[in-house]
Formats: sequence, C-alpha cells, structure tokens
Amino acid sequence: MDKVMFEKEGHLGLITINRPDRLNCFDYETLVQLSGFIEDIQMDQDIRAVIITGAGRKAFSAGADLKERRTLSEKEVRRNVRAIRDVFTAIENLPQPTIAAINGYALGGGLELALVCDFRYAVKGASMGLTEVSWAIIPGAGGTQRLTRLIGSSRAKELILTARRIEAEKALEIGLVNEVFSEEGLMAGAHALANEIMKNGPLAVTQAKYAINQGSNADINTGLAIEAKAYEVIIPTEDRIEALEAFKEKRPADFKGK
Repeated sequence: MDKVMFEKEGHLGLITINRPDRLNCFDYETLVQLSGFIEDIQMDQDIRAVIITGAGRKAFSAGADLKERRTLSEKEVRRNVRAIRDVFTAIENLPQPTIAAINGYALGGGLELALVCDFRYAVKGASMGLTEVSWAIIPGAGGTQRLTRLIGSSRAKELILTARRIEAEKALEIGLVNEVFSEEGLMAGAHALANEIMKNGPLAVTQAKYAINQGSNADINTGLAIEAKAYEVIIPTEDRIEALEAFKEKRPADFKGK
C-alpha cells in the first residue's frame, strides 16, 4: 500500500498521507514518497493549487512514527529529521498555493506540515500541538520558527514549552488556522478555496505568493524591491493581455499560465 497518495483533478493536486492505521505518522518511507510527489508538483506548471490531508477520519498526521524511532540508530534519527525538514521546506517553497485540510490530530510533525502550507483549514474538534518536549525532544521540522512567526513568540512558547494540545476552535482564535468546518464541510471548503484561487492568473498567483514569502521577513524597502521584481515577471505574459481583452469583451478570462 502506498503511504502517500497523489491525485490530479484538473489543475488541482491532492496529496493524502495514507497511513490511517498509524494516525498518518511519518516513517522514513513515507517521507521519501512525499518528497517524490513534491518534486513532481514543483515541475508541473499545470498544477495551480495543492491540498494536503490525511487518510481516514482520525488524523491529519500525528507526527513522527515513534514505533519506528525506537528501532533507529542516532545516525538514522538524524537522517529522518533531515528528511522531514527538507521535504517540509520544499512544500513551503512550492510556487503553487497549498492548503492543509486538517481532518483530525495534527501533532508534532503533523502540525509542522500544516504550518508550511499557505492556508490551514481544520475540522471542528481537531486536536493540534507541538508536543515534542513531552518526548524529551524539540520540534525539528521548523515548528519553533514557523509557529512563532505565525502567532507570536509568547503564544508559541506557551504551546511548545507546555506541549499543550488545543482544539481547532482555539487554534482559530489565536490565528493558527484560517477557518473551522464540520467533518462534512472540510474538504468542500478546501476545494472551494482552491477553486477561488485557480480562477485567477496562475503566474500572477505564484508571483504574489513569492513576493509575500520572500518579503515577509525583510525590511519594507527590500520587500518593495522584491514585489517590483515579481511584477516585472508578469508584464510580458500572455495572461496579462488576456485579462485586458476579457475585460474589454465582458467575458471570463481564459488563462493559460503563459
């Protein structure tokens, strides 16, 4: 059985962590499979948005597979930590917008996966947290950095240093997730967001994401320079001309990503 599944629905890519019997935990093989799909998506300009979720109804992902970890040497532990860090960074750097559909537990590395996505939609009651210190380790796939940038240093310390779990409703209150849905509405909500994004000029979407990501940790003047460069990429595109023609002719634009 594939531990990660990938489907392409039109311009949408759907990734599913497929280990429901293990709460979609990450062992090394899962990380290798996930990395392969991310490399493919990176190169596929026909994909305009990506949804990531977990198989089953219990978990998005409960993080590292501790059953596997007990069997690993220190060298293998370092290999796994490097692998999860690298693939999560690759997801964060995808040009396409990414949506985490958090359908249950998002703990440790599972929450770190959600944090690298551009948007986080969660099912009501989903339990999430960076619980690593309760296992005498720390978040190792970017959690200490990304959570801090998302919700602030004090909130992040409160969650990380206590290993506290919070439910989706609290996560929404503190800005950790974008929206909370019923179980039946979660994937519909994620697809609706993806469709809303994909109707726009795909090159403009990727350049806007690039400008936001690259400029968010820079000073304002550097950020403005990054935005200007991103805009320059768009000017000679066919899609920009198509948008103007569609406006003139009062019809929907037919963007080609060119």
